[in-house]
Amino acid sequence: MTDHLGYEPGDPAGRGSGNSRNGRSAKTVATTAGPVNVTVPRDRNSTFAPQIVPKHSRRVGAIEDIILSLYARGLSTREIEAHLKEIYDINTSPALISKITDVVVDEITLWQNRPVDEVYPIVYVDAIRIRVRDRGSVTLKSAHLVVGVDVDGLKDVLGIWIAAEEGAKFWAHVLTQLRNRGLRDVLILGRVESFV
Repeated sequence: MTDHLGYEPGDPAGRGSGNSRNGRSAKTVATTAGPVNVTVPRDRNSTFAPQIVPKHSRRVGAIEDIILSLYARGLSTREIEAHLKEIYDINTSPALISKITDVVVDEITLWQNRPVDEVYPIVYVDAIRIRVRDRGSVTLKSAHLVVGVDVDGLKDVLGIWIAAEEGAKFWAHVLTQLRNRGLRDVLILGRVESFV
C-alpha cells in the first residue's frame, strides 16, 4: 500500500493527496490445502489492486507458489508462517504449510515412479550440488539427473535422485529403479561432459 499511495502510514505527505488508507477487509481464500484467512489493505478510492490475492478472488495459487518457493529454499514451516504474516499479512499455520508442501511431495513421488520408454538410444547423467533440509538442518547434497534421449531425439528427464555420496551401490539402485519402470535397452550411457 505504501508503494501504491507513495507515502508511509501517518506521513504528513499524504494529507490532501486525494487518496489514503481505508483499513483492511478480511476474506477467506481456498487453497489446495484448505481455507486461508487473509486481510487485504484498502484505499479510499479503491484503486489498490492486490497482486497476491486479486480483488474478488476466492481461490489462489500464488500463495501456494510462495510457500513452495520458500520451502524449496530451506525455510521451516514456522519461518514460512512468520514470513507470510510479516510481508503479506496472511495468517497460516505450520499444519497448513505442511499440507501444501505434502501435495507437491506426493506429485514428485508419482512423477519419479512413472513408467518410462523401453528404449533410449542415449542416456546421460549429471549432478548439481543443492542445499537440502534434512531432519531440521540444511546440508549440501547432490541431485543426480538421468536424462534419456528417445528414438525421436527428444530429451526426457527419467528421474532425479538426491544423495550425499555416489558409488556403485547408488548407481545400481538408480538403474534397478529405471528397469522396474520399464527401461530395457540403452545404446550409449555417459556423463554430460561426454556429449558437450
